[in-house]
Amino acid sequence: MTHPASQAGSAERSWVPEFLLLSAIWGASFLFMRMGATEFGPLPTAGVRVGLAALVLFPIMLQRGEWPAFARHWPRILLAGVINSAIPFALFSWAVMHIPTGLTSILNATVPLFGALVAWIWLGERIAQIRWVGLLLGFIGVALLAARTPNAVGLPSNGTGWAIAACLCASMCYAIAANFAKRYLVGVPPLASATGSLIGATLCLAIPAALTWPAHMPGPRAWGAVAAMAILCTGVAYILYFKLIANAGPAQAVAVTFVAPAFAVMYGVLFLNEHVTPWMIGCGLIIVSGTMLSTGLIGKKRR
Repeated sequence: MTHPASQAGSAERSWVPEFLLLSAIWGASFLFMRMGATEFGPLPTAGVRVGLAALVLFPIMLQRGEWPAFARHWPRILLAGVINSAIPFALFSWAVMHIPTGLTSILNATVPLFGALVAWIWLGERIAQIRWVGLLLGFIGVALLAARTPNAVGLPSNGTGWAIAACLCASMCYAIAANFAKRYLVGVPPLASATGSLIGATLCLAIPAALTWPAHMPGPRAWGAVAAMAILCTGVAYILYFKLIANAGPAQAVAVTFVAPAFAVMYGVLFLNEHVTPWMIGCGLIIVSGTMLSTGLIGKKRR
């Protein structure tokens, strides 16, 4: 007979494989982004990514009967897609051509940091003292990281500072989009919101992507990378993410943001010959610690 305590422990750990799988998938998105952007260019990479991802999720949304929800809220959902997908995907696609993919993933971990700040400014959410400490710590980590940033292997060395700024702007976009959804998309089914936002991003990027389409057709490697981003890192990852929220709760789901950079750094070392310095790792730990404090994931008083 199985002891109840062991059953509870097993249930609590049942989401761990999904958590690690999602972290590994999202960490790989930066690798695929580099592989695609070097041949497609930033805007076509982002455009093809959101377009293919929308095609993946659209039939699933229809099958689950969530089209009416999208039809009722489509203007706001499409706008959310511009903020949450079109702009940040394009910015990250440009940034990975100038700085290591592992570094871009570390900077992407600041999304909850910016999210707390945007919620305070826009929605008037209260920030406790310990969370202010976390915000300060996180931004100090970003400043230290930016002060000694290595250039990407084999890519242009100029524009490093701008690449960091692009990553931070992209993270800010994610934070704004999250708070936008909290304010204007409450009650909209997640799949309808995600699919609709990808449609909005596709419409936004269609003309810029067409105007900047490469003169020579990208090869199978680049097409495969962009397809992997769309199907695996966007479509499949999205389904895993909301399954994780249901099984483990939002706090554990958000924590994927802090684990994904470890996979991204590993992929960069293994497949792109990127060099990881102790400074990068140390600054990354400062950023993650500050972000976890600022979001309340650590430092909470237990009753």
